[in-house]
Amino acid sequence: MTVPDQTPPTPHGARDRIPGEVWVLVAAAFVIAIGFGLITPVLPSFAQGFGVGALASSVVVSAFAFFRLVFAPAGGRLIARLGERPVYLAGLVIVALSTGATAFAQNYWQLLVFRGLGGIGSTMFTVSAVALLVRLAPPGIRARVSSAYATAFLLGGVGGPVVGGLLGGLGLRVPFLVYAVALLLAAGIVAVFLQRASLRPAPGSPTLPALTVREAWGDSAYRAAFGSGFANGWANFGVRNAILPLFATAVVGREPWVAGMALAVFAAGNAAGLVLAGRQSDRVGRRPFIIAGLVVSGIATAVTGFAHDLPMLVVVSVVAGIGAGALNPAQQASLADVVGRERNGGPALAAFQMSSDLGSIIGPIVAGLLVDRGSYALAFGVTGAITLLAAVPWLRARETHVVSRAVRGVRGR
Repeated sequence: MTVPDQTPPTPHGARDRIPGEVWVLVAAAFVIAIGFGLITPVLPSFAQGFGVGALASSVVVSAFAFFRLVFAPAGGRLIARLGERPVYLAGLVIVALSTGATAFAQNYWQLLVFRGLGGIGSTMFTVSAVALLVRLAPPGIRARVSSAYATAFLLGGVGGPVVGGLLGGLGLRVPFLVYAVALLLAAGIVAVFLQRASLRPAPGSPTLPALTVREAWGDSAYRAAFGSGFANGWANFGVRNAILPLFATAVVGREPWVAGMALAVFAAGNAAGLVLAGRQSDRVGRRPFIIAGLVVSGIATAVTGFAHDLPMLVVVSVVAGIGAGALNPAQQASLADVVGRERNGGPALAAFQMSSDLGSIIGPIVAGLLVDRGSYALAFGVTGAITLLAAVPWLRARETHVVSRAVRGVRGR
């Protein structure tokens, strides 16, 4: 069974403008991302300030991701029951309060609890933001909308750590307070400006019917997205952030800036891929960019373990970034196509988010074991192979884009 989006494409002359409500979400995403980046450089040091070691400080980071994972199903049900906007706002407020409380933690266990609670709010606003984009984005520019949203997060994520490192000089608690204020600011932006009638159910219908995971699973594109989401979380959210800095320091160069450069050029490649796929996958379809993104990212990731000098590391990081950037907006747009504008996608989107979170949790652990018992080349090779395998289901998955199906005659599953 498939769950195709029956919404007709917008005429060419009217589909080039991104709705104002979407720009509200994009602006909020930038504020959220730059705020999150503020605490990234100081969180491990803040945890170690309570007299714990590297493992315990890493657990604080993992606790946030773990609570995101376990609360995702409940978050999806809340969206189905209450709607996207209330859950989005509640999630931002929860993370703001937990982050503010983190600044006043008096011991390690308080820090662990406060950061864990923040993961609950994070999954609430993350899934509801995607559900809002599904509802608000015209079908003909869904990939472009996803690209704009992802770019805002990328730019905020790049700028945030720089500002956070500077604020850390004023005291390790200061970035947490600033981030809490940034989250409340983002909540205020959405609360004030996102009140258009398009967010309200049709007259006589209190809520939109929810797309359940069981229904969505009948669509081959949704099933394929589970695999690519897991692989993307494993490789690009997990291993790249946790293992690449260690590899760059141990193998390529001991100066800290080497690892920073590898991550920076990956982000630059990511931005290029986002722009390319954001525009072109609305014209030629989702599958070509998803498959190409997985293949390019997988090969570049596998080769990373053999990059023993800085120029090669820079090249493979840029290429991997382009692949990841091409994947993300097309994959997000494909999920939006599956859900459509007439369904509440909370449960189905939350389940997909779990696949990505699970990959980002398991990936660094497995890669770390492979490094300790084998080599960096083995860890990156396995990560690249998992990314390449995720492309296989997409070879048989349906093309979800309405325009592409009409032009190329793609039918069915």
